[in-house]
Amino acid sequence: MTYPPEPWYLGGSLLASAFLVDGAWFRDAVPAGRHPLRWGSKVVVGVASASYGPGGVLAYEELLVALPTWGRGGLRITIPQIWVDSPASQAGGRELWGIPKQLAVFERSATDASMNSTEVQLEGSAGRGLLPGMRQLPLPILQPVEGGSILSHNRVIGRIRSLRARWSFAADGPLDYLTGHRPFFSFAVSDASIIFGMDVQR
Repeated sequence: MTYPPEPWYLGGSLLASAFLVDGAWFRDAVPAGRHPLRWGSKVVVGVASASYGPGGVLAYEELLVALPTWGRGGLRITIPQIWVDSPASQAGGRELWGIPKQLAVFERSATDASMNSTEVQLEGSAGRGLLPGMRQLPLPILQPVEGGSILSHNRVIGRIRSLRARWSFAADGPLDYLTGHRPFFSFAVSDASIIFGMDVQR
């Protein structure tokens, strides 16, 4: 499977929420020497739904779990679970940056998105701007791989907006540890440009 060379330039929108969950779920996902971001006894975990449209190097749907960690170099994000509907994105994510992308089927409308119809569902409504104008968000991704790790420096540029999000996770699905949980914070990025793989350390 062929895929674009790094860096990837993507354009679209992003809906994201942060949850507090039992850290036992992510014990094996934390890179060596890192510590998960905690709030009391719980671990902070992000879940994001992204839609990348025409105009970038690839167009596809994506659902991911983001695990923020602290350690040498400051804040890093590890992605232990992620699904896409593009074989090229799957192959490139795995081979270039060690991101364990899996293939899935998505359904999306103007206000909601779902993966594999019943496993994960999101009803999201973006609201007012949280910050004025276009903003840049650094996105350092640190992925453990056999024999070490891969650190990719990435950037998201877009309009940061409030988000009313209602997630539903199947009790027998891959995100069953989030069943019954409500996010404590959600946000949307509209008119987004994503640059992935600008500076990669292998």
